[in-house]
Amino acid sequence: MDKFLTVSQIKPREVKPKERKERSYSEPIKINDDGLVSARELHEFLEVGRDFTTWIKGRISKYDFDENIDFIIIESFHQNGGKGGRPEKDYVITIDMAKELSIVENNAKGKQARKYFIQVEKAWNSPEMIMKRALEFANKQVESLKLESKEHMKLIEEQKPKVVFADAVSTSKTSILVGELAKILKQNGIDVGAVRLFTWLRDNGYLIKRKGTDWNMPTQRSMDQGLFEIKESTHLNGDGVNVTTKTPKVTGKGQQYFINKFLNKED
Repeated sequence: MDKFLTVSQIKPREVKPKERKERSYSEPIKINDDGLVSARELHEFLEVGRDFTTWIKGRISKYDFDENIDFIIIESFHQNGGKGGRPEKDYVITIDMAKELSIVENNAKGKQARKYFIQVEKAWNSPEMIMKRALEFANKQVESLKLESKEHMKLIEEQKPKVVFADAVSTSKTSILVGELAKILKQNGIDVGAVRLFTWLRDNGYLIKRKGTDWNMPTQRSMDQGLFEIKESTHLNGDGVNVTTKTPKVTGKGQQYFINKFLNKED
């Protein structure tokens, strides 16, 4: 899916082809904690006979995938033997999009990838996993909403439910994607949608509006406020070298800030 704090620069080392590790059959393609997949890794696994950029742009155009709904574009830094990095784009895609891309490839690797994604979805949506996530969420809410006195309890009960929710978010230690923030806002009566939320954040100076490598990254102002943080990760690309990707996510403080801002606008 949704973060930018000041982070130190990671200096990836050169990775030689012999250092690459084969993926296990049980996890042929990495899926991150937000349920998203690197299109570059999928392209490599599917053994497509075209370069990545031509392939992904062609698939997006032909099958009408929507940016900020089915995928987001992020900037990676391709390391070249310690001589610095050159930027390259990656497309972070949903599992649904990954399944469709696998199906239309119409080869054995595509079938294997599709079955794998279906297995992941089944595991994620099993009654046990749903209950586990629900209990974890409930426990966090109970801890964050402990009241010090009956007077405090009375005050909370008099407040609007949406304000209680925004206050609970203030104690969150987990950063989320911008798309997930849009879902939280919708649950509280603010139907803004991920695409419009990205636009609003850019237009109001929270994300960089200028097209280029920093597009959709947090502005210095929003980073100084602690509203976003940047999640960096590395993976091996098809050339056997480390690639660094950066994803913006909304901090707990940022979640409270934007929820209150939108709720106050509604009032």
